Amino acid sequence: MRARGAGLALLDLDGDLAHRQAAALGPEAVARGWAADVRDLDSLRSAADAVAHFGRLDVVVAGAGVGSMAPLETLDPEVWERVVDIDLSGVWRTFRAGLPHVKRHRGYLLAVSSMAAFVHSPLNGPYVAAKAGVWALCDATRLELRHEGVGVGSAHPTFFKTPMMDDVHADPAGTTLWGGNRAGLWKTVPLGKVVDAVVTGIERRSPMIVVPRRIAPAARTPGLVRPLVDRIGFRGTTVPDAIARASETGWITRR
Repeated sequence: MRARGAGLALLDLDGDLAHRQAAALGPEAVARGWAADVRDLDSLRSAADAVAHFGRLDVVVAGAGVGSMAPLETLDPEVWERVVDIDLSGVWRTFRAGLPHVKRHRGYLLAVSSMAAFVHSPLNGPYVAAKAGVWALCDATRLELRHEGVGVGSAHPTFFKTPMMDDVHADPAGTTLWGGNRAGLWKTVPLGKVVDAVVTGIERRSPMIVVPRRIAPAARTPGLVRPLVDRIGFRGTTVPDAIARASETGWITRR
């Protein structure tokens, strides 16, 4: 993104890491790091003030994610809460914090979901539930914002090298489940391939990014009816009219 002329605001729990990564990309005029926690909306709102540094905010990418490896029967309840809070609620908070800025310039929101949104592996209950939720959240938000000219997309890569995948490969259950992701259906794809697809998706304001293309049928089949529902089920000004009548807090109450 930097090579293509973007100014980059990098957010991470580790503010020093974000600063170092930004410094490697150039001076603060083109890249700067901030500390932020996707579990804290106020933290993200402060980080979204990076717009004051760059002058505007056109694209928001919600990419924070963690995993787990245990069946429902033994999974620590705190693990469920943590994974869903970061992987799903963290996307909601990131979008919520960035939207006022992105909306001014009819920009684009992108959430990093996963192939796990469509292919639901065992021992991964909170992760696959969260990633499926991210896909659904992006679809719902796209409808809410299309009359504002804001694009919303979700990225669905299969396995690729991340610190989280390093942990999976070090876990006996993960190795047993996916065979180290060395071959077959679960084979890891190169990180560069995922990055290229995401950058292209941002440039095109794609509603869905799938990596690699060979898994596209599995990703797109569940959504075949979505365009029809979008056009037929929510015609004209139905969505903005409903937004205008919605409660500010989201609680559903009788009137």
